[in-house]
Amino acid sequence: MEIINEVNLTLFADYFQFYIQDENAVGDLSDKWTDEAVNLYLATADGAVGIGTVRNMNVPVRLKIVNSEPPFLVDNGHAIGQINECDLEVSSGKIVVAGYTDYFPDAKRIELANGIYRLRIYYGNLDKISDDGLDGEDFYEIHLWKTDKKEGIKIIRNKLNQ
Repeated sequence: MEIINEVNLTLFADYFQFYIQDENAVGDLSDKWTDEAVNLYLATADGAVGIGTVRNMNVPVRLKIVNSEPPFLVDNGHAIGQINECDLEVSSGKIVVAGYTDYFPDAKRIELANGIYRLRIYYGNLDKISDDGLDGEDFYEIHLWKTDKKEGIKIIRNKLNQ
């Protein structure tokens, strides 16, 4: 596995979410945030993925684009509370990574070859949040690689079943 691109961002997770989407996606996530999606921290629509957070504040996000399916992160410290996988279809040659209420034209863009991508989303330190929910050590890391087929949503590790 080779890292093609790595981006570290701080995103304002307004409404406890941020998203990754194809630049030209028309998929709307607003009605995809069902109770189940909220509990899994994941909502998907055509060309768009909504990633839930435990804070309604700025959160650290690391995105790694790799050339093949990577091994799982080593978690000896038991920091990773949730791991989800899902698909994202890219047709514009660019993805956008942004907080839910970010101004779309100013959001981070990353060039990607068109095709189907798999996302593996790690949600870390979900239990290390201040009592008021404003501060925390939570982190979100996404590994993204091109694939030849859609596999749908997979819950690898669920915080509710630990």
